[in-house]
Amino acid sequence: MPDQPVDEGCSIAATLAAVGDRWTLLILRDLFRGVRRFEQLRSDLGISRNLLTDRLQRLVELEIVHRVPYQDRPIRHEYRLTAKGADLSPALVALMRWGDLWYAVDGPPTLLVHDTCGTPLDQAVSCPACHEPVGAQHIRSRPGPGRMTETTGADR
Repeated sequence: MPDQPVDEGCSIAATLAAVGDRWTLLILRDLFRGVRRFEQLRSDLGISRNLLTDRLQRLVELEIVHRVPYQDRPIRHEYRLTAKGADLSPALVALMRWGDLWYAVDGPPTLLVHDTCGTPLDQAVSCPACHEPVGAQHIRSRPGPGRMTETTGADR
């Protein structure tokens, strides 16, 4: 089994353990934008080689990214998101939207658009049952199936 984030009692803590530092998030942003090769990532981000190597290795270990050879002599790899990595898209979009709202003084520096029609995208949470939009003030939490209870003798 690949290296796992530590905190199983909180999905946010586990996610932050996996991808919660600045450089990892920026590497993921670039991978979503189609920047896949080590030197392209290093140049685009202005990150040191050893730091980029460390973060990419961790993403590979966690099966968020996989290495794909693109050249034989010498062997060189590019980095591609796995399905697990691609599932981080909504989280990155949420962080981007929040930054656009609170830190982009002159408007968003980048717009996310639907590739078919070019319409700028919204980020919204909706109920899968009634399809109503759900604002933050209407979201509640309750124990899920992954949380152990007192009846099983291992409350977390």
